[in-house]
Amino acid sequence: MELYLIRHGIAEERRPEITDEKRTLTKEGRQKTAKIALRLKKLNLNFDLILTSPLVRAYQTAEILVENGVGSRLEESQYLSPEGNLFDWVTQWLMGKDRAVMGQLALVGHEPCLGEWAEILLWGESKASLIVKKAGIIGIKIPDLGSPIGRSQMFWLTPPKYLL
Repeated sequence: MELYLIRHGIAEERRPEITDEKRTLTKEGRQKTAKIALRLKKLNLNFDLILTSPLVRAYQTAEILVENGVGSRLEESQYLSPEGNLFDWVTQWLMGKDRAVMGQLALVGHEPCLGEWAEILLWGESKASLIVKKAGIIGIKIPDLGSPIGRSQMFWLTPPKYLL
């Protein structure tokens, strides 16, 4: 299975009058995310499922992916919220799936979570080395059987500027 970790697009700045959960994509963030989605479509990516953080900016990013034909199934997942836990996601969600059939799965979330998740999948521990830029992508090959922790392989690390 190919797992794509996608960070949300450019969002509103933090302000006291708006909670972090409600921050939306900016006009620029929407435009850049749409361009990236179109580029992903040209690269023949078609996610079998897009799981997204419930935070507004991530959900909007996932919706843009769907609107631009990069996937058709969208589900919200608490695992992808900033408090989410990779180990819970693996044991409670991923291990029950037929990964060989799933093909391509996108997870839309936040930093530093996505970078840490990638490191744990690749190296078995977080090293605070991988950073996913806004609307950036990390592609990871997940083994078909067993735990993916420390057994996965990165095949793609792309900041958004290379997709625009």
